Amino acid sequence: MNPSQFDARDSAHDAEVEAQLCAYNSAFEELGLRFRWDARTLALVAMIDDEEAQIAAYIEAHHPHLLKAYSVEFLSRAILERKKARYPARVSMRVESAPHAAQAVRQPQMSSWRERVSYEVDLPALAGV
Repeated sequence: MNPSQFDARDSAHDAEVEAQLCAYNSAFEELGLRFRWDARTLALVAMIDDEEAQIAAYIEAHHPHLLKAYSVEFLSRAILERKKARYPARVSMRVESAPHAAQAVRQPQMSSWRERVSYEVDLPALAGV
C-alpha cells in the first residue's frame, strides 16, 4: 500500500467513527440522557460483540444510578433503536485506534467544566419513551 491508500483508509475510518458518535450521542440527547461518547469510549465498547451489550456495559459501568429506575435491557434497547434510526450500521472499529482504552471507560474525557458538571446532576426521566 502506498501512503495515499493509508490516508484514504484512515479518512474512511475517521468518517465511520464520526457517524457512529453522532448517532449514539443524538440518541442519548433524544432520550434526555446527559452523557456523550468520544472516539476512545466507542473503540472500547466496540470490543464487545453485540451493540446492545456494548451500551449495557457502558451504562452499568458509568451510570448505574439509572438502573434504579430502568432495566439495563430497556435502556440499551431504547438507545440502540434511536441510534439505528440515524445510522443503522454496526460499529466496525479497529481496536488499536483506542490507546489506553480501559482507562477511557473508567474515566471519560471531559472537555469542559460544563460537561463535568453534567455528570454530577441527576438525570431526568427518559424523554419520548
